[in-house]
Amino acid sequence: MHSPEFLAASNRLTIDLTALADNWRAMNERSGKARAAAVLKANAYGIGVAHAAPTLYAAGARDFFVADAEEGAELRPLLPDARIYILAGMWPGNEELFFANDLVPIINSEEQLAVFMAALSERGDHPCVLHVDTGMNRLGLSVEEAIALAHDPARPASFSPVLVMSHLACGDDPRHPMNLYQLQRFREVTAAFEGVPASLANSGGVFLGEDYHFDLTRPGIAVYGGEAVNGALNPMKPVVTAEARILQLRTIPSGGTASYGASARFARDSRIATVAIGYADGYHRSVSGGGVTLRQATPTGAYGFLHGKKVPHVGRVTMDLSLFDVTDLPERAVRAGDYIELFGPNVAIDEVARAGGTIGYELLTSLGQRYCRTYVGGV
Repeated sequence: MHSPEFLAASNRLTIDLTALADNWRAMNERSGKARAAAVLKANAYGIGVAHAAPTLYAAGARDFFVADAEEGAELRPLLPDARIYILAGMWPGNEELFFANDLVPIINSEEQLAVFMAALSERGDHPCVLHVDTGMNRLGLSVEEAIALAHDPARPASFSPVLVMSHLACGDDPRHPMNLYQLQRFREVTAAFEGVPASLANSGGVFLGEDYHFDLTRPGIAVYGGEAVNGALNPMKPVVTAEARILQLRTIPSGGTASYGASARFARDSRIATVAIGYADGYHRSVSGGGVTLRQATPTGAYGFLHGKKVPHVGRVTMDLSLFDVTDLPERAVRAGDYIELFGPNVAIDEVARAGGTIGYELLTSLGQRYCRTYVGGV
């Protein structure tokens, strides 16, 4: 049963926790002999960490990755006996967050290594992860620095990483030569840290096959229902359905225009639904239809779904309102107060994202606070 608030909301999200758990199990199975972690950064990709974390734990996940120590500290009460890794690593001033909440810092640089070692000298043993850059050129020690560290006779015995990891730059493109290059470079590192568990594969990397799995995989967007591999059929279940209420219907005669800049022009008598959704809610201006300056490279905008049919967005997405052309639906079928699906089981989030020149990650993590949320399934 939905709450009265959900039934009355102008825009709303339905989050399917059963699909979330099923997606993680599917990625865990695809990981073969490796175990799958779960990525919970950015409030569990926007869906709500307080619901996602216990659902994924109940599904079998025991390793969790978040962006920073503050996220880790918020997560710890939800997952008292899980291993929580902090991607941003440890910096002076936040060491106590790691020790007090049993968080595992990911060492991304020589500077962070020095901070961690100084903290160990005061607090004793504590686990860490060594992050090695194999081609992403974003975070991590170089391969050469990592190998030198492995063979450094002066390396303190207290420094004993529980994991060596790297991150694929092109895992979503199975044919990209960077994948094999990074795999080869990562194998150089794992050989130097013999016996230490290793992790390379993100969501796309899981689909690259057994060679990329090592001991721990780190699926993110696939668990939340997004596409992990470009140009391939997405096997994951949709987790998030976004809907918005139709506030008004109007008929615009052939030759008429609508929206800012008269950006939508109609070649036929058209019936237009004004919908309570805009860029303040994370429905980006860039998903607008043709004629908008930001979208001239890709003139087709996003679609919604209403009464069994896709309906195109027209004009410009504004702060709180968007327009959809419902002319091809029976006139009596559409009423003010109806909800239009913005993305979900009938309009994939990645389809909307592509219309806006972005990716599903950005749409999910941009979901505004005005959405009324309901959770179904899960624990």
